[in-house]
Amino acid sequence: MNEQTLNLRDIHLPDAISWWPLAPGWWILLIATVSIILFIFIARKIYISKQLKRDIHRELDDIKTLFQQTQNKSQLARSLSVLLRRASISYYPDTKNNGAGLTGQQWLSWLDNTTQHLQKTKRFQSDVGNVLINAPYLPENTDLDFDAETLIELSESWLLSKHKKMQVHST
Repeated sequence: MNEQTLNLRDIHLPDAISWWPLAPGWWILLIATVSIILFIFIARKIYISKQLKRDIHRELDDIKTLFQQTQNKSQLARSLSVLLRRASISYYPDTKNNGAGLTGQQWLSWLDNTTQHLQKTKRFQSDVGNVLINAPYLPENTDLDFDAETLIELSESWLLSKHKKMQVHST
């Protein structure tokens, strides 16, 4: 057989494979990567938001344990007042509205108004709540007369409750 009689043509290679559209495996990998990154971001945000509650709960437990050991009401009131102020700064980082700079009845009113369930009852503005106004400034050996369990319960209720998202303006 003669080459000329066979009527053969040159070998033609197929076109190069395009990168688009992506193969199904690449789509799965892309979706999985985005999903994992999104999951990590959301999980980290949730963990950080709950860290504050865990820290406050731990410190509150320490205060309650110390009170059970010493039965020192003055120290209890001082510690709870400081913890409430520190927590208010953390819950409401806007320095104008976090309540830490308030004193007296304005401070107690702010505490009542920052949570739904205390806003109606005004429990901080009661006799037990009034202890928080002066306790941090009294000498260590001052003997205070108040219901310690009620103050612990009230403070714990505020510290561990869900706080309003809106900014609280005090007058």
